[in-house]
Amino acid sequence: MSTVGEQAPGGVEATGAVLSALSAALRAVTLGSSLDRVLHQLAASARELVGASYAAIGIPEPEGDEFARFVTVGMSDDLVAQLGPLPRTHGLLDAMLADPSPYRTDDITADPRFRGWWPSAHPRMRSFLGVPIVSSGDIIGAFYLTDKRGATGFGPGDESAVVLLASHAAIAIDQARLFEDSRDLALAQERGRLARELHDAMSQSLFSLQLAADTAARELDRDPAAAATSLATVRDVAARLSTELRRAVDGLRPADLARDGLAATLRAQLSLAGRAHDVPVDVEVGDLPELDPDVEHQVLRIAQEAVSNALRHAGASRVTVEAGPAPVVLRVRDDGRGFDPEARAVRSRRLGLTSMHERAASLGGALVVTSAPGQGTTVELRLPA
Repeated sequence: MSTVGEQAPGGVEATGAVLSALSAALRAVTLGSSLDRVLHQLAASARELVGASYAAIGIPEPEGDEFARFVTVGMSDDLVAQLGPLPRTHGLLDAMLADPSPYRTDDITADPRFRGWWPSAHPRMRSFLGVPIVSSGDIIGAFYLTDKRGATGFGPGDESAVVLLASHAAIAIDQARLFEDSRDLALAQERGRLARELHDAMSQSLFSLQLAADTAARELDRDPAAAATSLATVRDVAARLSTELRRAVDGLRPADLARDGLAATLRAQLSLAGRAHDVPVDVEVGDLPELDPDVEHQVLRIAQEAVSNALRHAGASRVTVEAGPAPVVLRVRDDGRGFDPEARAVRSRRLGLTSMHERAASLGGALVVTSAPGQGTTVELRLPA
């Protein structure tokens, strides 16, 4: 059986394999996966693509000679633990971060840039293929592939396939970073909001509680009836304080689809996204039918993507989310700048639109996007009853 490496560069089979690998990585991104998970998916895809024994992706620190992330595939967890800290950006590892050109050799140890020191547990490697990952003219990382299975080295077809994958991997990595940055910003702003609420609500309640208790203590001997009234106030204030504290703690707990259900998770996560961008997101959930867990997951992801697009791209001042029974299970409306949904340039730039359509189709439904310049946007997920 032929391998991808034996195909002519840019051949149909090689391109199809690259697109499959890229699809898997982008699917991880649209699921809101962490950057590490996306890197692992890309490394695994590259390894399978060219038949390498080992694969890695390195993301360097902005400053210094260390990797911020170095994800490997092909080594067991025990072996990775034995290897110790992440490698430094030196030798051939650094060469892939300094020059945008790919590099391959049948014997890595013969290259003058090779640093001949490996930890004792490190596998001995020979054939090597390194491909930088370039975004907006900057090298943001690199693929490292070693020990071609069933051959002495990687071929031109292997190099072409990984170069094609790397050109799109930059998009997946940038998107995953945006997800992480947006989540971190949302969490930071949510902590600030809760801190203000705790200070404002709790301070006033605790002051009232202390005042009522002091009054009851003074009246206890001379006017028991008045003291009883003050103690009743203490009890009421304490109950209110307990309710406020419970509400604040619930706000700190992240919503969970399996635990809280689709309605509660939609309200919590979409409202949080709105607060992170300082744009109101109104969530109105009607009588939702009993849905399969996978269907709920897909509906949630479509809602998140549609709201994210409205908050990040539309310049909206308000977003409304409605969820209810079929046929229109989900509707997301914004009052932003709008766009032409049929414009090819728009669809090519917005991978999220394609992702939402694919998710809807996987459920046997359809996604309908209604928009025009200056008229806002409405996204509807329609499913069979």
